[in-house]
Amino acid sequence: MLCEESRGQRSFNRTKKQFGKDTAVQGTNDSSIVSKCSAAARGYFQDDFLKRFVIKTARRAPLINRGYYIRAKAVDHCLREFLQRTQSCTRRQLLSLGAGFDSLYFRLKAGGELGGAVVFEVDFPDVAQRKAALINRDPVLREILGTTESAAPPHSPLVLSSADYRLVGVDLKALGGLESALREAGLQTSAPTLLLSEVVLTYMDNTRSEALIQWASALFPSSVFVMYEQLRPHDPFGRVMQQHFLQLNSTLHALSRYPDKQTQRQRFLDRGWEECVCLDMNHFYFEFLSEEERSRVERLEPFDEYEEWHLKCSHYFILAASKGELKHQPLICPPCESPVPALVPVLFSQLLPVSVVPMEPEGAGLGCTDLSGSGLGCTGLAGFGLGCAALRPGSAVLVSGGAGRHGRGDQTRVLIRDKAVWRCACPRSTEWGGRMFHTVTPVPGQRCVVFGGRTSPLRPATSLLSVSWDPTTPTDPRLSVSELNCTGTAPRPRWRHSATLLTFRGESYLFVFGGSSIEEQALQDWHFLKLEENTWTQVPVGGAVPEPRHSHSACPYAGGLVIAGGLGGQTPLGSTVLLRPAQSGFRWHELKTDPPIIPRYSHTAHVIGDQLVLVGGVWIQADGVPGVAVINLTTGGSREYSIDTAAVPWPLMLHSHSSELLDGGREVLLIGGGGNCFSFGTHLNPQPVTLDLSPALD
Repeated sequence: MLCEESRGQRSFNRTKKQFGKDTAVQGTNDSSIVSKCSAAARGYFQDDFLKRFVIKTARRAPLINRGYYIRAKAVDHCLREFLQRTQSCTRRQLLSLGAGFDSLYFRLKAGGELGGAVVFEVDFPDVAQRKAALINRDPVLREILGTTESAAPPHSPLVLSSADYRLVGVDLKALGGLESALREAGLQTSAPTLLLSEVVLTYMDNTRSEALIQWASALFPSSVFVMYEQLRPHDPFGRVMQQHFLQLNSTLHALSRYPDKQTQRQRFLDRGWEECVCLDMNHFYFEFLSEEERSRVERLEPFDEYEEWHLKCSHYFILAASKGELKHQPLICPPCESPVPALVPVLFSQLLPVSVVPMEPEGAGLGCTDLSGSGLGCTGLAGFGLGCAALRPGSAVLVSGGAGRHGRGDQTRVLIRDKAVWRCACPRSTEWGGRMFHTVTPVPGQRCVVFGGRTSPLRPATSLLSVSWDPTTPTDPRLSVSELNCTGTAPRPRWRHSATLLTFRGESYLFVFGGSSIEEQALQDWHFLKLEENTWTQVPVGGAVPEPRHSHSACPYAGGLVIAGGLGGQTPLGSTVLLRPAQSGFRWHELKTDPPIIPRYSHTAHVIGDQLVLVGGVWIQADGVPGVAVINLTTGGSREYSIDTAAVPWPLMLHSHSSELLDGGREVLLIGGGGNCFSFGTHLNPQPVTLDLSPALD
């Protein structure tokens, strides 16, 4: 008797647990439809019907609007291709699995694009009932739907039915009930059919989703299965993405078994589908959208979250598997020549280890000595878009500005090294306004020059600052900040630029190159600030002008400098450009690297001897994340290395970070980094780490 009760209790607990998971999954529909509605309201795509399924609208961040835009464009592309290629068929069907409150049917019907196709939508019974109630209460939706058929029998899964629309409430995990419900709703398995799954199957355990994929291939002899879902769970962004859905009680089951495009393709080919194409959303964006359309979208809202945009796109894919008569008519047909061809880095076997920086006091995470009198302690080392500069090479680093969890920071911090331990000090009265993506450049005279940055994409910083320090008080940093009043023609305000110390004819100059401005996403101009006179002046520069770029790196080298990478008009750059001294000034020279480095941006860089070291960044043409690239500046030879992050207990995001050389260039101190991970929350590296370069330099 006790054994029977125990089995019964376990069964009840399993049912209760599954109900909780199903409810959580249903909640993703409510969030998703609000985000789609926000993107439509901002003009990313045309859809007048989404708002009719939303009780309360909300304006999402530009990053989320873009994310839902590219999702909508990819799905819409596949739908239109299918309808066009089957227009001669007397009957064709769209079967949306886990449709939620999507407006697909109403959008196509109102636009005259349905072309006689019948739309079947399936979701949990509760979701289907809610959707039916919304449709029945809305006169516009009812008019488009037309005459509805007589009520179905009690307890029938067919919730709403018209001549070309069937709404079915059934759990997708129960395949027998699903097929029975669809047949009752009038589905004809012999007709060409497009099955659509937008982030649905991944919420099912793999055994059930695999069974559904195989069931679909067996049931529909002429069909295509379109799926939009996540991939790449093991890199830092992927780990944050997974954790987000775990916290929502909506585990992404498919990621563990199908982590990349290759395994996703095989997932379908092994289950009866004859052809399968899979693209991540970066490739879809650049290969299937015209430059005119991309430019239109990029002008809709002020935007400066390029890293997070490209990372989001690299972690989602659109897939189209086909069979039967549709096998030779792929809905996704990539161009022969891609503007972002897939690349595979040739990685050296050595791994470069990363270690968490020991901070004082012990166990406090970010140790802090508060010298500001505010009582707030030292905050802001966990942030992105910080400005950093060495006050004393290897032992004291100035950290300023940036953005953290609570917005932009206006506090200045100094990291001080005492033997093997670092502490963070907050100097008195050194706030100069919250700016990010600015530069802090050490110059002669125990001072730094702060140039550029922004508070928002519409509010660039306009002041040029001088920050000086007293080297006689190493344990109690005392900084003074003053605004520089410069003569000459100043550069337009900008951020994500570079500012490098150069010497010309025995005098010191600050050389500013590239960046972003309100007017232009990527700049290619340069400017010389004569530091002794605080004068913007001209110095002759010859040679081919480098491409416009921002988020690049620039380092002093051989009397000039070297610029690497960056984000161009829309895509990352892989060029390495030298500015070399010439008889009357300087001259640009492009360095050809062999093998060519994979284009990247939002990295940091350092010159060690004749080697340029690039650390981290974002790329879109290769899997994984950039580690370290080493370029020989005399021969052009290049090497790529992966970073070993096993000793770091959090996902280490190496973009929008800062770095400083330590120990004669064998080690790099990495500060800050991370950003807003789409709708998954903000992830910031909580404290500095050190990167050992020795294996790459020996």
